[in-house]
Amino acid sequence: MGLDMYLTQRIWIGGEYEQRQAKGSVDITLGEPPEHIKIPATKVSAILCRVGYWRKANQIHKWFVHNVQNGEDECREFYVSREQLAELKELCEQALTTKDASLLPTQEGFFFGNTEIDEGYWQDIEDTIKIISDLPEDGDFYYQSSW
Repeated sequence: MGLDMYLTQRIWIGGEYEQRQAKGSVDITLGEPPEHIKIPATKVSAILCRVGYWRKANQIHKWFVHNVQNGEDECREFYVSREQLAELKELCEQALTTKDASLLPTQEGFFFGNTEIDEGYWQDIEDTIKIISDLPEDGDFYYQSSW
């Protein structure tokens, strides 16, 4: 158990709408022996991809709760704008450059992990910068935690 945090990208396809003129299929092969999954494009509403994951990065979770979730720490999905993600990245870069942990304070919580300002704290900040820097250009983004 613990604080798991996910950033997902949702790309709307709308293949079920004739005017979208969806063609082809989504073909996926899983495992050994291979399991083949083939979904006609006309059946694909959206594609959901995990683009970020953190484990017990409670300072990052606290930022999402206060800046995206209106202070409600609920384990449900919340839309995150590109502007909000850019703001978080900038704050992480500033905290890392100045080594000012007060910019992203930790948050205590049941199963939320360590609240010490240690190597793990700074690694979470670096990971966040990388996650946001590597985001795809298209789609919408959503944050969800589980604890």
